[in-house]
Amino acid sequence: MSISHRQTASGRPLRVAPAWVGAATPVAGSPADHHPLPVRDAVWIWSVRRFARLALWALPASAVLYGWFTLGVHVPPGPLPIALLAGWLAAVSLIALAGLLAGSRTRRIALTGLLITLAGATLLLPLAALPEESAAARVALAPGQVHTLVEAACAVSGAGVLLLGWAVFRSKLVNPADGVLLMLAAMTLGAGSYGVKPVPTVGALLLLAAGMGLAWTGGRLLPRA
Repeated sequence: MSISHRQTASGRPLRVAPAWVGAATPVAGSPADHHPLPVRDAVWIWSVRRFARLALWALPASAVLYGWFTLGVHVPPGPLPIALLAGWLAAVSLIALAGLLAGSRTRRIALTGLLITLAGATLLLPLAALPEESAAARVALAPGQVHTLVEAACAVSGAGVLLLGWAVFRSKLVNPADGVLLMLAAMTLGAGSYGVKPVPTVGALLLLAAGMGLAWTGGRLLPRA
């Protein structure tokens, strides 16, 4: 006996809550409330949501590495590998956060914030990794203008994270306090190049608190029965 793609192994029709899929909650008794979801689609959605929940733990890990980088602790690999690893973990976690918010009402704000953050990180990466003279030669700028471009890239990335924090705050999907912490971390990290030395470290601590909260609450999100 074959099992339909709209049935479970027991033969009962599969029903998936709209909050799990990412659609708007239908009115009770409406035709949309009686449409089951194919099993293969449900498995795919569950896998994506599970990846997003697990990948959120990369955000506190990146905050720890970035805080270590801002403290100027000398390690054998040097500061650049630590900064690159922190940036990579932050990119993975922010992509996961935007994916987790895809089923909320702030999905457009989250997507916009993610794209702006990735644009700033793409601009910042070659400028931070290369010496100032080499970076100036590659972007056809004067050596003194490279630092200004780095500050602009940090501001763009901070604006993107600020939008993501606002999306978290307005989503009603996770704890709004985590969105506030993420916005404060974005403003602190975005202004880190202009402030004194403890400012980036404070931003890393705020990012750590926001990342721990998002990873904990996001990992406990389950579809409603």
